[in-house]
Parts: sequence; structure tokens; C-alpha cells
Amino acid sequence: MSGLYSQHLNRPWLRWVRNGLIALVLILLAAATLFPIYYMIVSSFGPPVEAGGASYSLFPTTLTLDSYKFFFDFSPYSARWLINSLIVGLITVLGNVLFASLAGYAFAKIRFKGKRFLFFALLCAMMIPYQVTQVPLYMLMVNSLHMDNTYAALVAPTFVTAYNVFLCKQFMSSLPTEIIECAKIEGCNQLQIYWKIILPLSKTVLAVMAILTFMNSWNNFFWPFLMTSKDYMQTIQVGLKNFKFANTTYFAPMMAGATISALPMFILFFSLQKYFLEGVTIGAVKG
Repeated sequence: MSGLYSQHLNRPWLRWVRNGLIALVLILLAAATLFPIYYMIVSSFGPPVEAGGASYSLFPTTLTLDSYKFFFDFSPYSARWLINSLIVGLITVLGNVLFASLAGYAFAKIRFKGKRFLFFALLCAMMIPYQVTQVPLYMLMVNSLHMDNTYAALVAPTFVTAYNVFLCKQFMSSLPTEIIECAKIEGCNQLQIYWKIILPLSKTVLAVMAILTFMNSWNNFFWPFLMTSKDYMQTIQVGLKNFKFANTTYFAPMMAGATISALPMFILFFSLQKYFLEGVTIGAVKG
């Protein structure tokens, strides 16, 4: 059967049909993926009118920047929403890159009592749904610590995540132990080994972790919505809801804000896509 199949594929017209079908499927999948982004960008150039008077055409006849101006003029804190999201995202990324990599290195290469139990507890923490922890976290932050409307409250739950610790541990376990032993012979302590050897060898997985962590932080809506009752502390995702009222919605300005909020994601991904693609293929090829 395999020989017969290969004989059929040797015919040029069969290869053309097969390649054409594959290309058609890929084009349809790409169009379905890119269409929401296209529609968001196109809609953002519409006039800043209420939703009832907005144009929902896929090919608008008029393009204007008035909705972008409306977005920044709508609230005195419109620009601060972006700054808040940037601050929270950067702190979250730095916390995970530093402390998750330290914990991952400890789990992967250092022997200590209770290591198996702690790693088992880490795995159990990964299995708990994120929504389950929201109520106790909210009560702790607001009722006990009175930390609502602060950057600390926005950052604390994701400052170090169990998933990132697990990701670092799995990658660092594949690093040769002989390198660490040689460094110890040369007189390096654990912090020097971590800083001079482990981090340079782990830059790929750390870049992937930074991209995913920043994306999750930037796009997070529910937790900042719970923690921010003041407009000046809202993130961009929470601030966009202010364009929706009980009876109407400013559709084009909302899309303008969404387009602005998506720009850092595009910049981050395309600037680090080399490391991201390398990280996706980690462990796929051996030898």
C-alpha cells in the first residue's frame, strides 16, 4: 500500500492537488485567526459615535483618527491605564524570571530535605483552577491587608507562578550536571553558578517565560477589576470597560483602545520571536 501511495504522489498533478489543498487549508486558518485583529484595527479608524450609529462595514469608506483622540480625551487617566499595565507587566516578568528560575534551579540541581514533597506541592498548586483562589485572595488583599488600589495587590498573585517554576525546573534538569561540578571545583558558590552558568544557558526558556508571563499579565482583566475601584489605578483592560454604558457603547473608541493595548504584544513577540520559536522546539530533537 505504501508503494502504491508513493507511486500516485509521483504524478505531478497529484502533488499539485495535494499542495493546493494544504495551502487552501492554511490560508483559511490564517484568515480565521487574523480576521478579529483586522476588524479591530479597521473599526478603530471609524468616527467616535455611539454603537447605534457606528458603521460595522468590513471595508469602511472613511478613515479617521478621531476615535484615538477620543480615547485619550475620554478620561484624564487614559494614558495612565497603559502605564499601569506596563508597570504591572514588567514587575511580574522580572519577579518570575528571577525567582522562578532560582526555584527551578534549586529543584533541578540542588539536593535538600523536603525537595520531593515541595515539588509535589508545586504540582498540586498547578492543578488548582485559577478561579477557585480569587475569593480567598480578594478577602486577604482587601479585608486583611487593605492593599486594594495598589500595585502590590495587582502584582502579588502572579509575582511567581507554579507553572513558571515547573517550566524552569524541567529545562534546567536537562543541563549537564558536569558543568556545575566543574564550577564547584573552580570555587564557585551556588549563586555564582546560577548567575554565570545557569542563566546564560537558560536564556531561551527565560525569554519564552517572559513573553507568556507579560502577555498573561497585560491581558488579565478579572483580578485588576477586583482590585481597582479607583480610575487612576485601573489597567488598560479594565479601563476599556468604561466605554460601555447601560444604554450604549462607544464602539470605535473602544476598538482604538484595544488596538493600542495590542501594540506591546506585537512588539514583544516580534522582537523575541527567535527565542520563542526556539523554546517551542525545546526537547523536540535529541542527539
